[in-house]
Amino acid sequence: MVDLEKAPPGRSPEGEPVPRADGEGCLVVAVRLPVRIAALVLVLPVRMAWDALVVAGRFLRDTVLRPVGRALAWLGRALFVWPLVGLWRYVVVPAAKGVGWLGNVLLVVPAVWVYRWVLTPVGRALAWCCAGVGAVLTALGRGLYAGLAWLARYLVVVPAGWLYAWVLTPIGHLLAWFGRGLARCGRGVLWCLGKVVTGIGAVLYWTLRILLVLPALAVWRWGLAPVGRALAVVGRELLDALGHAWRIAGHLSRAVGRALAALFRWTVAEPARWVYRSVLTPVGHAVRDTVLRPLAEAARAAGRAGRQALRSARLSVRQARADLRRTLFGEPERTPSVDRREPSGAKARTLGSSTTALTKD
Repeated sequence: MVDLEKAPPGRSPEGEPVPRADGEGCLVVAVRLPVRIAALVLVLPVRMAWDALVVAGRFLRDTVLRPVGRALAWLGRALFVWPLVGLWRYVVVPAAKGVGWLGNVLLVVPAVWVYRWVLTPVGRALAWCCAGVGAVLTALGRGLYAGLAWLARYLVVVPAGWLYAWVLTPIGHLLAWFGRGLARCGRGVLWCLGKVVTGIGAVLYWTLRILLVLPALAVWRWGLAPVGRALAVVGRELLDALGHAWRIAGHLSRAVGRALAALFRWTVAEPARWVYRSVLTPVGHAVRDTVLRPLAEAARAAGRAGRQALRSARLSVRQARADLRRTLFGEPERTPSVDRREPSGAKARTLGSSTTALTKD
């Protein structure tokens, strides 16, 4: 009969527990929840302390470290970069250009002249002399080489060929024959030694396999492997528990932070803003309109009166100085002023009319 009801997850149709496909049994599932709760209790203070340190660090970075860094950067530019740039731009570069021009005038131009009009002709003459001497030495070398080659052929090569053909070749054939015989004997000895070594190796192999390999394999298969699997399951569960606890602690820490921020806003920030907006701002406006603005107007009026008195005093002193100079030295001679803005045609007409008037007179 076909069972149409779906079995619950983790159990067979007969109601018996079935191990999961990934190797997790009932014991692992039963231990996981207490381990995660304990990990949450241990990790929650650490996560909250970590979040508090992060917030404090960000506040310190935005309010202290960043302004101090900008001030230090500006101070470094003012103390080191700008003086060095000015020194390079207005001292080193002009001095280097002057030294370069001086070196060009005192060294490069004389050196080019000496190279072009002294060293080049001398070098060409030396090259011509060396070419002649080289031709003579080449002819002598060719003759000497031909003589030495003839002597080497008939004193060294011909006797060496005779010695190789009639002495060394028979001796080499004899030594090769003896070597082939010794090689045959050696192969037989090596075959015997190979069999002996193979037998000894087989005995040692089976001895080591029975005494060491099979016991070690049994210990690994029936002892270390199950213990390792159990430790791996425990470690994986601990890591998963720590990860879940860290994430849950992060959510709880964020909720606590938001609650503290809301409490600070409603107990400190909002009352302070209400006091600033509803009390201090009207008081400041009233003080500004009733006290500061009249004082500023009075200060400006006093300044204008003082400036006007100083201007009058300066004019009086200037007039008195001019009267004293006129009394002592008389009126200065005045030269007729010429209107420089008059066009050239108008000036010519003026000069022509003055000349005509003088002629008529």
